[in-house]
Amino acid sequence: MDELFKNKKVVQVVIMLLFASSLYLVGLFVNNVKQNGFIGRDIPALTTISVSGQGEAFAKPDIAELSFSVEQTSKTVAEAQKISTDKINAIMAYLKDTMKVKDADIKTTDYSVYPKYEYQKAVACLDYNMNGFCPEGKQILTGYTVSQSVSVKVRKIDDAGAILVSIGEKGATNVSGLTFTVDAKKDFEAKARDNAIKEAQEKADKLAKSLGVTLTRITNFSEGGATPIFYGLGAGMAKTADMAMERQAAAPAPTISTGENKFVSNVTITYEIQ
Repeated sequence: MDELFKNKKVVQVVIMLLFASSLYLVGLFVNNVKQNGFIGRDIPALTTISVSGQGEAFAKPDIAELSFSVEQTSKTVAEAQKISTDKINAIMAYLKDTMKVKDADIKTTDYSVYPKYEYQKAVACLDYNMNGFCPEGKQILTGYTVSQSVSVKVRKIDDAGAILVSIGEKGATNVSGLTFTVDAKKDFEAKARDNAIKEAQEKADKLAKSLGVTLTRITNFSEGGATPIFYGLGAGMAKTADMAMERQAAAPAPTISTGENKFVSNVTITYEIQ
């Protein structure tokens, strides 16, 4: 009898546990249904319009940038390095002491040493007396070339012409890459962007008025970039930058025309409308 009573108690406990578990699972199911109530339903699409704008900003350059190199070929590496170093040091002293260019505005961009060969024909080919047979020639080592390239930022543009001539007289074998930039470039890029945004906003207002809708908020913005466009690279400058610098006594400084730099920004703005 006691055993039967105990079995009934166990059955009752099991039933209560099963009932409680069922209630818990039902609660979870109802909660998931509430959370996922929007699954499968249509989400209303935003109605938008997109407009573009272009802005410009002009700036007179206040920095000149140029690069030059010194090349020296000699029988030995040590000799080529010594002569090349003497020329570079003379140019550096001129830039820093005479033209007051700061150390931070002078940068060595390349330094290389490489052998120089010449192709030499066989002696038999010179008199050509071997029934048309000509032995192959060979490469002969004639020396070594040391090359050093330097970039310079000139903050006083009026000095650029004199610097171009003087570094050639002091041993620069190649002068190139003369460009004019603006120190406060980011300020003019921002100004061009503001002008582009203003143009796009004006277009959006006119378009909304024509369509009879209201602009509510901006949903997307993109910028194509404020690109600098250079003007005024004078003929005197171009000739000096491209030609091989000749050493001449009292060579005249070339005329430098800086012109203007134009910064262009292109933006696209997307508006939600009602």
